[in-house]
Amino acid sequence: MTAAAETVVHLVRHGEVDNPGKVRYGQLIGFPLTQRGREQARQAAAQLARVAPAIDVIISSPLARAIETATLLRVALDRSDELVVDARLIEAKSDFDGLHRLAVIGPWHWPKLRNPLRPSWGEPFDAVAQRMLSALAAFRATWPGGTIVAVSHQSPIWLARQALIAPPPPWRSRMHCAHASITTLRFSGDRYQGYDYWAP
Repeated sequence: MTAAAETVVHLVRHGEVDNPGKVRYGQLIGFPLTQRGREQARQAAAQLARVAPAIDVIISSPLARAIETATLLRVALDRSDELVVDARLIEAKSDFDGLHRLAVIGPWHWPKLRNPLRPSWGEPFDAVAQRMLSALAAFRATWPGGTIVAVSHQSPIWLARQALIAPPPPWRSRMHCAHASITTLRFSGDRYQGYDYWAP
């Protein structure tokens, strides 16, 4: 029997975001990278060049900070193909989007915190994990045996990884997902084989 080809998906978190108002930006429009965030993206590109010399496609969440990160990767990696955008890679939606990071301490918001395991204030963890797993399956089907770079966000990347390595539930292990980090998922056919993690 012939062994299934290995497909590798590098999940890249966007770089640091320009957010002087310290709001929870979630799915909000805008919020470009800082200068540091742009440099982080270039560092991620250099790491990808070292570990993934043959990349089949670069895919991005539709949010500006992800597209900017993906664009910087494409420039640094000298890509001439079009950037692919996939809505399944978007950040989880939250009722706190647009509010200051400390807004949750206001008593009028406490009813939204009644179930932190779902969570009750936004898109369920399970739903985020399932849309990410759907995206990963589609990437493997489209580029079997290939190398895919997908730029996304902290919670979708972490939840996807946890759904693969420790289901259920996905929140039991420590979160590793720094700005411009790379979570590398390896598959043999559709069978998950393991992951590596790198951060600038």
